[in-house]
Amino acid sequence: MSPRKLKYKHSPGQSFPIGPSFMHGGINFCLFSKNAEWVELLFFDKAEDTKPSQSIRLDPNINKTYKYWHVFVEGVKPGQLYGYRIHGPFNPAKGHRFDASKVILDPYAKSVTIPDGYNRKALSVFGDSSARSMKSVLVDLSQYDWEGDEHPRSPFSRTVIYELHVGGFTKRANSGVEEGKRGTFLGLIEKIPYLVELGITAVELLPIFQFDRQDAPEGRVNYWGYSPISFFAPHQGYSSGKDPLQVLNDFRDMVKAFHKAGIEVILDVVFNHTAENHEEGPTYTFRGIDNSVYYILDNDRSKYKNFSGTGNTLNANQSIVRRMILSSLHFWVRDMHVDGFRFDLASVLSRDEKGNPIENAPILWDIESDPILAGTKLIAEAWDAAGLYQVGNFTGDSWKEWNGRFRDDVRSFMRGDKGKVGPFVTRLIGSPDMYEAKNRELEQSINFITCHDGFTLHDLVSYNKKHNEANGENNQDGNNENLSWNCGIEGPTDNQAILKLRRRQIKNFLTLNMLSLGAPMLLMGDEILHTQKGNNNAYCQDNELSWFDWDLLQKNGDIFRFVKILIKKRLKRESAQANFNLSLREFLSQSTIQWHGVKLKNPDWSYNSHSIAMTINALSGKMAMHYMVNAYRKALTFEVPREVDGKKVTWSRWIDTALDSPEDICLWQHAKPLANGSYHVEANSIVIILSKID
Repeated sequence: MSPRKLKYKHSPGQSFPIGPSFMHGGINFCLFSKNAEWVELLFFDKAEDTKPSQSIRLDPNINKTYKYWHVFVEGVKPGQLYGYRIHGPFNPAKGHRFDASKVILDPYAKSVTIPDGYNRKALSVFGDSSARSMKSVLVDLSQYDWEGDEHPRSPFSRTVIYELHVGGFTKRANSGVEEGKRGTFLGLIEKIPYLVELGITAVELLPIFQFDRQDAPEGRVNYWGYSPISFFAPHQGYSSGKDPLQVLNDFRDMVKAFHKAGIEVILDVVFNHTAENHEEGPTYTFRGIDNSVYYILDNDRSKYKNFSGTGNTLNANQSIVRRMILSSLHFWVRDMHVDGFRFDLASVLSRDEKGNPIENAPILWDIESDPILAGTKLIAEAWDAAGLYQVGNFTGDSWKEWNGRFRDDVRSFMRGDKGKVGPFVTRLIGSPDMYEAKNRELEQSINFITCHDGFTLHDLVSYNKKHNEANGENNQDGNNENLSWNCGIEGPTDNQAILKLRRRQIKNFLTLNMLSLGAPMLLMGDEILHTQKGNNNAYCQDNELSWFDWDLLQKNGDIFRFVKILIKKRLKRESAQANFNLSLREFLSQSTIQWHGVKLKNPDWSYNSHSIAMTINALSGKMAMHYMVNAYRKALTFEVPREVDGKKVTWSRWIDTALDSPEDICLWQHAKPLANGSYHVEANSIVIILSKID
């Protein structure tokens, strides 16, 4: 047979920029590998090809500068599929896992294609070159028309976050989205009016980096997406077509549409681990590029340190990895117009190259101080899977934090646990025990009751135990302690008293989440009572168990209305503040808060307390609000103050979670005046009354 005819001419190229770069007449390719012995650049005609149509061997004497391998290839066009074959030692004892039989992805590629017949397990076999590998794709980002798109730049004081799964939001047929767009970025565009009506100001998208759907138990798929393959390429499964450029255009169309509606786009980003997992995992990117550089290895360098709970940990504070993370964030902000990031297991990023926690981790300060990221929303999940818990102590000045203590203390108090009234109150007023000393803003705390990881709000009040049998792990996965309460019966029931109590508890949680000091986050579907039937770890359930059920909007329209009014009034309350940038200390010092029990000025802080009341004189003394929270299993009668700061007040009822819709909440102008100086608060309910102060 005659040898293949070379398609492209090539020359040495240069060591910058790293990744693929369009230059006059062709593409410059650059890859970092410290320990590689030699490198091949491979071109493919089709995604399913196992053999390249052309291979260019990079000569270390010509195509290598420092540890950067580079080559300039003439005539390469957008759409070209490519990858690398990297030759080096396979010596796990020294941390090296090079496998020249595998096609290795370019970590800086902006698009990845997955061939039909892709098999994750085949990529775990050393020396097997027959597997159909993923390929990197060249794309030209310069042709897109942003039409003057600008970031909304909403301050955190006017931010309500909605945690949303791109696929699950529109995958059901009852979404009304046409079949080809269901479960895609374009499908989300059609549902923007729904989010606008609800009052959402920011969507926080579960991972949209290209991830490995096969990283899941046998017979299941990875649905959530916490299994990243590339930190630059959007997930092809969320595209409306198979063209590698289409997914980029779809994503940008989605961002542009959200911005036109005044909604910001926050990405849930996973820089703590990759889908290559443990020692027996597949090889398709960093393991094959330079395993000992990109991952934190154990003292036995054939093993990975596992601070992520998934088998490996990215070496985030290694200089090359730091540069890649920062470049990824630059790409999503500069080229894709993203407004912010929520960092999954962000405490991993505060570990050094040996895995030890360090103060002032370089990568965290790189992100905080970067001029391109200035003004970008930065949110940390300030813990990791190895027990490093940094809520209240995360590095930097700009980082906001998922407040797991808010979730836990509010859940615990509202289900009737003892000894929780003090922590509960502390969470309501912005967690000053964690943030006041640092002089942080009110919204330092991202408040949430539920998130993707755990029970939905419906299930939080319907199940005492997790029910994860569908995951195929004998119900061993997922959190065992959820601080939930089934209100008397486990799971579905026709008992009307139980159902009424559950609805009341749901409204309690929604009220506390939306009206506490901090920035609230709402889980997709909680506003219509989505259930996962007690599954608190639905990461592998890409089916109707996880998908948003649009029929519930009509069935549970009363809860949707309740949330909508809460958000509307929260944003109105915040907009009335004279200064959006008040620190927590400044706000508390300028507000009058009076604590009560069932008797005025007599709060019960005892271990057995299940109730609290407070009067807040805010909005520069123009408005008073009086909260009465009864987490007791019996009704209580609370005294209501007749004066606030020496001025007589006339109260009107705004919220009573024990009442049925539409009496449970109203617009302020429709609030009904109260006739006397006390209020009968039903068991497990919250009442909020308000008054203008003359």
